[in-house]
Amino acid sequence: MATDVSRPVEVPAKPSRQGSLLRVLGVGFGLAVIIGNTIGAGILRTPGVVASRLPVTWLFLGVWVAGGLYALLGSFAVSELSAMLPRAGGYYVFARRALGEYGSFVVGWTDWMSQVGTTAAVTLVIAEYLDPFLGRLANHHVIVASGVALLFGFLQWRGIRWGCIVQNLTTTAKTVAFLAFVGAAFLLPHSTHTHTAAPMMAAGAGIAAWVIALQAVIYSYDGWYGVMYFSEEVKNPDKDVPRSMIGGVISLMVIYLLVSLALLHVLSVQGIAGENMPMGAAMQAMFGPRGDTIIRLVMIVSMMSGINAYHLIATRIPFAMAKDGMFFHWATHVNPGGTPSVSLWISVLASVLFISGGKFFERVAAILAFFFVADYAMAYAAVFILRRREPETRRPYRAWGYPWTTGIALAGSIAFLIAAIASDTENSLWAVGVLAISYPLYLVMRMVMKRTQPVAG
Repeated sequence: MATDVSRPVEVPAKPSRQGSLLRVLGVGFGLAVIIGNTIGAGILRTPGVVASRLPVTWLFLGVWVAGGLYALLGSFAVSELSAMLPRAGGYYVFARRALGEYGSFVVGWTDWMSQVGTTAAVTLVIAEYLDPFLGRLANHHVIVASGVALLFGFLQWRGIRWGCIVQNLTTTAKTVAFLAFVGAAFLLPHSTHTHTAAPMMAAGAGIAAWVIALQAVIYSYDGWYGVMYFSEEVKNPDKDVPRSMIGGVISLMVIYLLVSLALLHVLSVQGIAGENMPMGAAMQAMFGPRGDTIIRLVMIVSMMSGINAYHLIATRIPFAMAKDGMFFHWATHVNPGGTPSVSLWISVLASVLFISGGKFFERVAAILAFFFVADYAMAYAAVFILRRREPETRRPYRAWGYPWTTGIALAGSIAFLIAAIASDTENSLWAVGVLAISYPLYLVMRMVMKRTQPVAG
């Protein structure tokens, strides 16, 4: 891919022809998609896990800082790749450049299935939270969840500007809701929260407890890279993608620390450790019986923002693969609004299948978690590979602190992958099996694509 290394690439504000992605996104959207893609169910449950492992206030807060710093190191590396390769598609694009066709085939399809699987899981949780408000539709979770997935599909079908507006509005509502919770925790009186005392850390168990807590926190930060899927649609990817990604991680750290401080103020670290959903317990301590309704509304708004982000992200992956001949050419169709409409509806319908599939798709999602962790390691390794292989390639942004920051991020991701394998050996073995059969599938796909791709004029 030849690129002029002497000056930044200038891109038009509008596409040169109908059917192109629109370069209309800025830093505001980048921050919105990162926060919308990241903050969700994790912050509801993870504080309880962390406090049960680290029932000391400074350790409880320290692990949230450590998880944020790890994500920040990752953002330096991924920002370099995103600015260097300003294409839609995220991890798939990096893998294709660093690992070639087969590696990118595995990364692309597993990443896409992870996105639609996450959409299914979150819409089902939304359906459960909506039960008290739905009357006769209560407990019809599959119907309600499918309706939510389809609704956001129709909104995005109108065009990327609609998708951007929805993302900005829902993320703003989510951020305001969480900041309102923090303000209420410090300003409103609350009842004394009864709890069972958290167990003290056993001697010699400190490192293991810290590792388990950090693993849970890193899962809660996952999503900080969301803007990388839209590099082809950002007005100035050289600057706006790094600003969005690094600024997004810092914003997440601030929000998570404020929420943690609010929980400590209302419940104490021992009270957090005794709760499966600490924010819900804090709401009940502040608002009494109304606390359940308030936390439901907060989380519904929060997860709606996530659904919009998951659809946006998932749509860009088969679109990018189709442009490279790794999927059917008709998936490259972009409507006048700048939405890859065929890829959008493939992704939306796949999420509905996950919603309807029950236990089978739950197993698929668990298997794909292995690849989600592996993608971190692949991206950080790609920085080293491409720096060595293509030293002269234009890099508008270079990872701060390279090679040390990228090396620490890579070592952490490898350790994280080993921990994931050890904690879920059965699904990890299934993932190895999926990897084994992926090569013949790749060969078949490549053969089919060669026969069906249009001949270039």
